[in-house]
Amino acid sequence: MEFTLETALRKVRFAEDAWNSRDPERVARGYSEDSEWRNRSTFVRGRAEIIALLKQKWAKELDYRLKKTLWGFRENRIAVSFEYEWHDPAGQWYRSYGVELWEFDEAGLMRRRLASINDAPIEVSERRVF
Repeated sequence: MEFTLETALRKVRFAEDAWNSRDPERVARGYSEDSEWRNRSTFVRGRAEIIALLKQKWAKELDYRLKKTLWGFRENRIAVSFEYEWHDPAGQWYRSYGVELWEFDEAGLMRRRLASINDAPIEVSERRVF
């Protein structure tokens, strides 16, 4: 698979929509069966581990809302920047932001995802991702 601007933008929007659903099974369908992730300092492999990680993530990161932006693309790879906002069970809001590097297989499924993420506490009045 080789991307054009149009197809790369479509992939980014598809990913954003899937993640904003907060449905781990829906998100996992965009990844190959043997997909490899680095998410912060956590490494997972395969859809079952992706689903488990996302269930754990969204049990902690409440009212999660994400915005992804295409950073660049080449051949079967895409780079995105992102920010998302969420609050913990105690009500503290955070903005998490960073970059992801994606690699796709011939079927258009993501086979590799490398994510670097930073979290910053914010006031509810500072929210900008709705």
